[in-house]
Amino acid sequence: MMPDHARRKQRLAVGLMSGTSLDAVDAALVAISGAGDKIRVCRVAFVTMPYPAAVRRRLLSVARGEPVAAGEISQLNFLLGALFADAAIAVCRRAQVKPEKLFVVGSHGQTIYHQGVTTTESGRRICSTLQIAEPAVIAERTRAPVVADFRAADLAADGQGAPLVPLVDYLLLRDPRESVVALNLGGIANVTVIPADASAGDVIGFDTGPGNMVMDGLVRRFTHGRRSYDPGGSWASRGKLLEDVLSKALSFPFFRLRPPKTAGREQFGDAFLQKYFLSRPATFHDLLCTANELTARTVVDAIRRRVRSKGSIGRIVVSGGGARNRYLIDRIASLSPETPLKLSDEFGFPSQEKEAIAFAILADRTMHGLSGNLPRVTGARRSVVLGKVVRS
Repeated sequence: MMPDHARRKQRLAVGLMSGTSLDAVDAALVAISGAGDKIRVCRVAFVTMPYPAAVRRRLLSVARGEPVAAGEISQLNFLLGALFADAAIAVCRRAQVKPEKLFVVGSHGQTIYHQGVTTTESGRRICSTLQIAEPAVIAERTRAPVVADFRAADLAADGQGAPLVPLVDYLLLRDPRESVVALNLGGIANVTVIPADASAGDVIGFDTGPGNMVMDGLVRRFTHGRRSYDPGGSWASRGKLLEDVLSKALSFPFFRLRPPKTAGREQFGDAFLQKYFLSRPATFHDLLCTANELTARTVVDAIRRRVRSKGSIGRIVVSGGGARNRYLIDRIASLSPETPLKLSDEFGFPSQEKEAIAFAILADRTMHGLSGNLPRVTGARRSVVLGKVVRS
């Protein structure tokens, strides 16, 4: 429980996040002090609330692009609003904080579609994104202001709408003496490169390819949905590398794109799994080992090609669900022995919580009229204030 005097000096914010794995809502409560780029963030509490199995199945159906009625998306939007509100209230309860005392709730929502690359629609060049979890429901339940729909403003400014966490990486991890790479291993893996003594404009960041998505897809496929991930990478560690499968997967065009670039289920979902991993007979353990290696090699290759050319790196700071995959972390370390890997836990931000914390920070910036994107990262024309504010 936070002392009353500390609460009065700091802004309390909750960040809500559910990623491409579509498995749970993460809620992080933080206390923020300071202003602009000179802020101090203190972790207060965290909860994760798994989606009910039936809800996850419905979300997967929509995210896979299966035909659904508009009514199904509308109903899911309000249902997820209630589930996200439950998570916000639960993390406040854990910290013995009344939700109405919050300065802001930042809700990333649940991505069900993201197309950051421009396509032509009725003669117009369009890119789009859709996150659901109705913020009006969250605001009504918590009685606190809610910032949601973070990605749209960057897309409107001709950006790709992602990644957005690099600005937060800069705020939390920059170092005056050495360059830092922040590596997030979520469903998709992404890196943020923060040069020594950097300003925000010096930061680069991009998605490198799959993080856990391909591995999790194989686990769900071979366990018939009974398991959703490989605990600690133990199953992958029992397999042998299928060089032909890996070589074919590495030929996927995304890996040759130059930043800015972003990815999601549209690139590395079921279609990718079927074409590159399930097109010939192979054992579960061998496929999982190979998917693990795909993530490790594309991460390290991206760092070497796009980062090391800018100078030496003092450390790689790892966060996200993949940080729990000991086998994956060992492979990345083995492929990049010259740079120490450290978990973000060592810097006060537990690896499982950092993305939710990030959206609390981005929401705080929105409430102060500050930009939340980095044009060099997303490709946007300019810096923009992110999100839409719903007041209770």
